[in-house]
Amino acid sequence: MVKDSLEAVKLDVDLLKKAYQLMITAKTLADTYEENKAICSKYVHSTSRGHEAIQLAAAFQLQPYDYASLYYRDDAMLLGIGLQPYELMLQLMAKADDPFSGGRTYYGHPSLKREGFPIIPHQSSATGMQAIPATGMAHAISYLEGQGLLQGEEKPVALCSIGDGAVTEGEVSEAFQMAVLKGLPIVYLVQDNDWGISATGKEMRAMDSYEFAAGFKGMERLRVNGSDFEESYEGMRVAFEYARKVRRPILVHAKVPLLGHHTSGVRREWYRGDNLQQHAVNDPIPQMRQTLLDAEVSEDEIEALEQEAKDTVAQDYKRALEAPAPDPATYDQHEFAPTPVTEEKGERRPVGAEKVTMVDAALHAVDDILKTYPEALFYGQDVGGELGGVFREAALLAKKYGDARVFNTPIQEAYIVGSTAGMSAVGAKAIVEIQFADYIWPGINQLVEELSKSCYLSNGQFPVQSLIRVPIGAYGGGGPYHSGSIESTLLNIRGIKVVFPSNAADMKGLMKAAFLDPNPVVMLEHKGIYWSKVPGTEDAKTFEPDADYILPLGKASIVQQADEQELRMGNSMAVITYGMGVYWAKAASKQYPGSVEIVDLRTLNPLDYETVKASVERHGKALVLTEEPLMNSFAESLAGRLSKDCFQKLDAPVYTLGAANLPAIPLNVDLEKMMLPNPDKVAAAMEDLLNY
Repeated sequence: MVKDSLEAVKLDVDLLKKAYQLMITAKTLADTYEENKAICSKYVHSTSRGHEAIQLAAAFQLQPYDYASLYYRDDAMLLGIGLQPYELMLQLMAKADDPFSGGRTYYGHPSLKREGFPIIPHQSSATGMQAIPATGMAHAISYLEGQGLLQGEEKPVALCSIGDGAVTEGEVSEAFQMAVLKGLPIVYLVQDNDWGISATGKEMRAMDSYEFAAGFKGMERLRVNGSDFEESYEGMRVAFEYARKVRRPILVHAKVPLLGHHTSGVRREWYRGDNLQQHAVNDPIPQMRQTLLDAEVSEDEIEALEQEAKDTVAQDYKRALEAPAPDPATYDQHEFAPTPVTEEKGERRPVGAEKVTMVDAALHAVDDILKTYPEALFYGQDVGGELGGVFREAALLAKKYGDARVFNTPIQEAYIVGSTAGMSAVGAKAIVEIQFADYIWPGINQLVEELSKSCYLSNGQFPVQSLIRVPIGAYGGGGPYHSGSIESTLLNIRGIKVVFPSNAADMKGLMKAAFLDPNPVVMLEHKGIYWSKVPGTEDAKTFEPDADYILPLGKASIVQQADEQELRMGNSMAVITYGMGVYWAKAASKQYPGSVEIVDLRTLNPLDYETVKASVERHGKALVLTEEPLMNSFAESLAGRLSKDCFQKLDAPVYTLGAANLPAIPLNVDLEKMMLPNPDKVAAAMEDLLNY
């Protein structure tokens, strides 16, 4: 299959005419934007100028049952699948009727879920990042096919369109690795114009993407001249046919000229000089015009095709100018998709139930999910095979459900997180695990760019259903890379939900609600209370709820109430906490019987602020307790908010207590104890606050 060139083909004249007219349409769009720069450059944009032939060749292979993840320069490809210039210009001008985002994101960033068209999920601007969600789409196709959940004879594939400069991103390598490892039906189209903004290929890569792909054994490769429509069409036809029939990945490297600006804000004349003239020699449009003449299409017919394209763009431009802007009042719509889980259901303590640890409750919850939902799958480092997780939190699941549903991944946190966006778009429901919170950082890019923004920037079309399990927290001697807390970082990512259970029953109920939530949910699972081995955490073991038990996100729990008498005497306080903090507070409060109400947040976003605020106002004194270093933390933020909102009812400042402001938790257990809160430190804060 590996080919540096393809045999010459002759295409149907009607197809050639269609392609040429769309090339002229794309060029006229670019010319219109340049001629009306004062209007059209209000918002940054890029065009396909020079890339038209390969983009149309790819577009003509896509079927309505396929999936695509595109490149910000792919406006010709969008025209090729049937979108109208008017629709593209609505996005250019950030208009209300922009079909992709309602005016929320840039030109050439489609989100498309329309009958008769391939599905195109939310596109971020972070170059190369689309490779992982695109591969996740192919992964989902492969999984659902294997489970017999895709009906019909169609063989859908995923297309990932990307620039050559972006292939140097490490996350692209993660995508290639998984595509080959799992044998996924995906076409990677790499458009190589030898530029990455102002850096040339020689400056930014040791090899081009065709050469690079040779290192991924099992990745088929093709080279095409991306300026030659007939060669490009044949190359893309062969690539799609291979992905459809063989169900394995293939990369197409297309050499193309860059004839437009990098973007409207980084203009070609600033730095390209003679290079622009060199690229113009390979302009696909004159070549295509000559192809039509050689096919005995008359000059008059060619000119008619050109004029029709120009007239359409001119008319659509005028219409787009007159189209309404978004209603400013809608700015906050679609942060999240509505969740179906709004009420607590099932039996929290059924008759005959036995007590379970948190880790077993989590295991049983995932087991129930896999048993009930065939579209569900679970993957991450070491969760499959014999081990079933380093904490045994997935024990025996791979044996029970098979390696297609529960499996190990390479050490690829970015893929683990980002692939869930692609899974969600296709209809697979992924549960994934990051082995330790300290190792989530390579996945943050995907979490921010591809998951958290998807629902909002697609105007509600593409919420990402993703359950990300993350063992977190210190448990005695875990050291600097197995003990960290990360919730404040996560809570600064808008568009995701963050859950932090403190006992087995909550773990089981919240896990199921998180799975059913159509939005990204990060489930933080404290290692120190997984087995209730840490002294004082015995209450983390609870009677196991039944298989139908579900607990909505965003509902705090008052796990310990103060006595009414102490409350009337003004000798009471509230502790607002979560995770291990619940057990520090319980232990410390024994020194002040009846005086301490403990609110377990359970979910950090959405936050049950009403319950928290009511508790603080009821007692007039409050301590916000966390395991994280305090400086600039979620705890400090919450305390500040309470100080403002409860000011009239407060009898003392809102106190905070957390870990020392240090970069890591030390390995030595005595040093760890000095750094972290503990019951004695909490008791001292309680005494100070109660005596205030």
